[in-house]
Amino acid sequence: MSRLALIDAGGANLGSVSYALERLGVEATLVRDAAGLEGAERVILPGVGAAPEAMRRLHAQGLVEPLRRLQVPLLGICLGMQLLFERSEEGDVECLGLLPGVVRRLHPALGIRVPHMGWNRLLPLRESSLLEGLPPQPHAYFVHSYGAPVTPHTVAACDHGGLFTAVVQHGLHAGAQFHPERSAETGARILKNFLDIPA
Repeated sequence: MSRLALIDAGGANLGSVSYALERLGVEATLVRDAAGLEGAERVILPGVGAAPEAMRRLHAQGLVEPLRRLQVPLLGICLGMQLLFERSEEGDVECLGLLPGVVRRLHPALGIRVPHMGWNRLLPLRESSLLEGLPPQPHAYFVHSYGAPVTPHTVAACDHGGLFTAVVQHGLHAGAQFHPERSAETGARILKNFLDIPA
């Protein structure tokens, strides 16, 4: 792979994602504007925080339309995955619209805390190259208060007071709601599998 673009959308996980990629032998190029996407063979959109602020920053950087037009594999991580969907209930904001569905707030209940923080099990729903090499129900590390719906593009779900999308893949667009950079072997494998997707 000649060039991996890592988008700086202000997420606190930018550094840890970069280190996780370095452990896989990949050096990512930090991108803060549309020009930085030129020549990229793969793009990763990490994110931590609120959807309205993240979309405001992407608009300010002139990245929204270029991301919508991308013709190379794109992986959203945590909030970055949520931004791939049509809208988020958080601030009722329009997102990138690359995947169908509305991201909604998780609902607390007896024994169900929001935010959802900690290790939880992935429940595979269909075959995907993103899950190759993983055990049947691997564990991953989550930190979030909003979740994307389960759709035909959901590769794996997670149950926290109800099912939400944990891994999604549709064409060149993919996402992980959990933090691969904090999910030990599960996270490293999913990052590697994304890097191996034909560009």
